[in-house]
Formats: sequence, structure tokens, C-alpha cells
Amino acid sequence: MQALALEKVTARDFAVVLLASFTICLFGHISIPLWFTPIPIATQNIAVLMTGAFLGAKRGAAAVFAFLAQGAMGLPVFANGDGGFHVFLGPRGGYLIGYLIAAFIVGYLIEKKRSPALAFTAANLAIFACGAAYLATFVGFSQAFFLGIAPFLFGDFLKILLCVKVFNWKKKREAAAS
Repeated sequence: MQALALEKVTARDFAVVLLASFTICLFGHISIPLWFTPIPIATQNIAVLMTGAFLGAKRGAAAVFAFLAQGAMGLPVFANGDGGFHVFLGPRGGYLIGYLIAAFIVGYLIEKKRSPALAFTAANLAIFACGAAYLATFVGFSQAFFLGIAPFLFGDFLKILLCVKVFNWKKKREAAAS
């Protein structure tokens, strides 16, 4: 049986993860509350998806975990400038946990050389699944779709297109530079 190899974590890795978590935090201030649902239109999912894509599964998930920890400690880093552990216990809590899973999924699929469109879509679906499932504990399953998924489908489709464009642009620039 092979021994598990521990990856060497450098100060650069730590700094990149921390900087990425701060970037996700900044996107929390770009959100639009909706009067008919407790879930706001947020741009943090763009930052989460791009973090996973550019840092990979492990470092991307670590950055999102650091962001979630900052929010849990009460820093105003979530959508609409909210912070505190109570946000995890409210209707948006599932979406926040979904961010962690999404960063890992998109990073993993990109590392495995899957299509960026597939990676971003699968990760976004994970956010929806976690978010709506937890939202359903507050409003029921039928309302969870109408309050937590349907209003965001078109916008998230556009966000995925933006992520794919930015990712492909960066990869082309990297290829041209080498």
C-alpha cells in the first residue's frame, strides 16, 4: 500500500489562496436584492468559478473556504454586505456551501482537461442544487425552484458565458506568451 504523499504548500500558495479569498469577498458588494425572494442576484459566483478554474480544485476550494470563514467570523463579505455565522443558517446558507463544492468541481474538471463550458456549468449546477435544497427547508421544494433557481437561470447563463470567454482569453494569452 502506498503512503499518502503530502503536497508541499509554499508561502506563494498561501498568499494566492488568501488573495483569491479577498477577491471573492469584494464581489459580495456587487449584488442586487430582489423583493420576492430571500436570494439576491450576486456576482460572487463568478469569482468563485474563476477562482476554481485558475487555482485548481484544491487551492480554489481552499480560497472559498477562507472566504466562508471570513464571513462566518462576521466580516461583511457575503452578498449585500452581510456577515456572520447566522447567514449560513438562513435561506442563503446552501448557496454559500455550494460555492465550496463548485470551486472544487470547476477546478477538478479544468485539471482533467474538460471543456470549460462543461466545468463552469457543472459547478453552477452544484451551487443551484445545494442552494435550492437548503432553501426548500424554509419554503418547500416547489417554491425553492421558483425563488432560488428560476429567477437566476438567464443571468447565470450569461455569467457562465463570461467565465468561459475570460478563461479562454487567458489561456490564449498564456499560450502566446510561451
